[in-house]
Amino acid sequence: MTFSEDQFSALAASVTGAVFRRGDKGLGAEVAGQNTTVVHDPDVVIGAATEADVAAAVRFAASVGMPVHVLATGHGTYAPVTDGVLITTSRLTELSIDADARIAHIGAGNRWSAVVAAAAEHGLAPITGASGNVGVIGYTLGGGLGPLARTYGFSSDYARGFRVVISTGEVVSATADENPDLFWALRGGKGGFGVVTSIDVALVPLTTFCGGALFYDAPHIEAVLSLWAAFTETAPDEATTSVAIMRFPPLDVIPEPLRGKTAISLRYAYIGDLDEGERLFQPFRDVAPSFLGRVGEMPAAAVSMIHNDPTDPVPIWDRGMLLDRIDGGFVETFLDLFGPGHDVPIVSAEVRHLGGATRVDVPEGSAVGGRDGAFAFIMIGAPDPSLFESVLPRVADGVTARLAEWISPSTTINYTGDLSGPGAYEAAWPPATFTRLAAIRSLYDPPTLFPYPPISPGERGAQAFPHGEWRGSDSTPGRL
Repeated sequence: MTFSEDQFSALAASVTGAVFRRGDKGLGAEVAGQNTTVVHDPDVVIGAATEADVAAAVRFAASVGMPVHVLATGHGTYAPVTDGVLITTSRLTELSIDADARIAHIGAGNRWSAVVAAAAEHGLAPITGASGNVGVIGYTLGGGLGPLARTYGFSSDYARGFRVVISTGEVVSATADENPDLFWALRGGKGGFGVVTSIDVALVPLTTFCGGALFYDAPHIEAVLSLWAAFTETAPDEATTSVAIMRFPPLDVIPEPLRGKTAISLRYAYIGDLDEGERLFQPFRDVAPSFLGRVGEMPAAAVSMIHNDPTDPVPIWDRGMLLDRIDGGFVETFLDLFGPGHDVPIVSAEVRHLGGATRVDVPEGSAVGGRDGAFAFIMIGAPDPSLFESVLPRVADGVTARLAEWISPSTTINYTGDLSGPGAYEAAWPPATFTRLAAIRSLYDPPTLFPYPPISPGERGAQAFPHGEWRGSDSTPGRL
């Protein structure tokens, strides 16, 4: 898989965006992502400025026999891209709101924060993830479980159309009426179909809601966690909540109220009457004093403040899964694993309440996995890369073993993280969905130009594995 100087020159002349070869100055900055431990070094990088640039890059890759990878905002990246063509889509930032139709047209380079702000001007809101810093496309392709999930469902349920560059370099539309099989796959199927250049997303009328987060100190963790577990047994679909036991290092970069603490954060969002939202939340005010945070009426445009995730690039290690249920035994085990007095290199252990609208598929059907999950659980490791290879995986394996009776055999692709574990890729979808996705990948990408998950260059060149079989690991946002 090589290319000539003439072929590269022709590529550079055919695109309006930036073009790099391995070793060129500026390549590293172009492909830098949110996870600073992952360093990409592909053969060629195209910083696409237009949809036509994406098509030109795909045609070039096909002509020289190289795989195509895609990078948007760089969230969710767990493995380096070290071969082929890497297309960056961060320049594709077109964004428009059709307020009458309640539709946002979103280019592939946009983060949710831009869409939230634009929609708010019309009294509308997208169904986003917990962080406004995450890219729209990669997140939505994997389904997406945000802070309003029980009320509104998966974010991908609101996708109304995609523009996609497929392996021929052709640009196709995927909607419920046009290429409906591809449309089905893109709503939750994540990768391996082409390069999405834009998405149309339905918006909901929402200006304010009752929400926010409170932090409770270590002595109150058990009381808050126990109350929350009981709350989830009867919580209405209008309420989406989560809890996270968090460990904050004694560093100056940590806000003083949190510095050096082990605490529990309770996140809350209620869609409906504000007084009812306050009444429903009152037991959490009564159970223990909080030392930081606020829950009350908040603008829909401030939804990312519920979780208040960091925005700066950092070393990232995490592992996620779904749970079938929680009960008193789970609470006891969870506290024994992550509660005060336990020295574990996990800075956040979060459980999110699912159900409600997440269990209801769209009328046309979609490829989302994990609709039967009752809760989502994610561990975020200490941001020390020396722990990533062996220490954190060993700790996570121990946690998984302790929680085995509550863990669902299935998951959803955005929660799988590193796909290198046996069966992790397959578990992200029900078997019938997994098989159908493989068939659609073969239909739209016969030469396997968009490997998903990626396999080694040697295996790729020999076409050793058909679509649907798994080798290697990656979850680069923007890749289809």
